[in-house]
Amino acid sequence: MSSGADIYHEMIVDYSRNPLNYGEIENHDVTFHDSNPLCGDSIDIDMKIDDNKVADIKFHGKGCAICMACTSVLTEITKGKSLDDVRKIEKNDILGELGLEHLQAVRIKCALLSLKVLKSALYTYLGSHLENSEGIDTLKTEAENLY
Repeated sequence: MSSGADIYHEMIVDYSRNPLNYGEIENHDVTFHDSNPLCGDSIDIDMKIDDNKVADIKFHGKGCAICMACTSVLTEITKGKSLDDVRKIEKNDILGELGLEHLQAVRIKCALLSLKVLKSALYTYLGSHLENSEGIDTLKTEAENLY
């Protein structure tokens, strides 16, 4: 392994053993759960929204090292961002932080489960606060084109 790959490997192990933002938010504004039955990953993301920004975000559940590391990184990327900025987060934003841009197809679902859960939570929250069907249709289209 090259020294660059070693550093990323160490980061993944550290994030999986000591995840950031692990826990639950008691009075969350939105929560969402999903799982990857192929690997056994299962996570929930809770968010507190204030002034259209992610005031707090936490996750809980279990998963492989890649899933836990990516979820930890994603919560750090998301915290404090506007909802519009969260909508723009893409898979390479997470994968790049951990050197996983060339991850094998079999592990990509592990790495991106947290993004799927985050976007589903966000669309659930936004959908419940929209007043017209045009906005809901836009959210559905975004959700369908995530991956």
